[in-house]
Amino acid sequence: MRDAVKTIGNLIDKASNSIISSVDNEGFPNTKAMLPPRMREGIKLIYFSTNTSSMRVKQYIDNPKACIYFYDKRFFRGVMLKGTMEVLQDSKTKEIIWREGDEIYYPNGVTDTDYCVLKFTAQKGRFYSKFKSEDFEI
Repeated sequence: MRDAVKTIGNLIDKASNSIISSVDNEGFPNTKAMLPPRMREGIKLIYFSTNTSSMRVKQYIDNPKACIYFYDKRFFRGVMLKGTMEVLQDSKTKEIIWREGDEIYYPNGVTDTDYCVLKFTAQKGRFYSKFKSEDFEI
């Protein structure tokens, strides 16, 4: 794929939601929709905000294997990224990811103990567009 980082980065930036998957303690995938990422560094590192108390956070702590998916329904294309998810609770990262209005989810602000950051590190992916799929390494 020519200029994968730009093409996939644009798809991620325009996505209205994110699909993330974790692995439960029985080895089954668990998938849910989330708000778009808060920040990304290329397509290698992607950051989300979430509740520390969520089932997904416990699953990522127990097993960091993860998959995320973004799609563009208008042009019927999407990208799946496979890698690992870290749960970050340090104040520096939380402050970087924090946005005005997050108080609706985390009433105690950026220091809320129920607020954490998920850091996804991509290892490989699969891009679908124009009725073709293409695997790629990151």
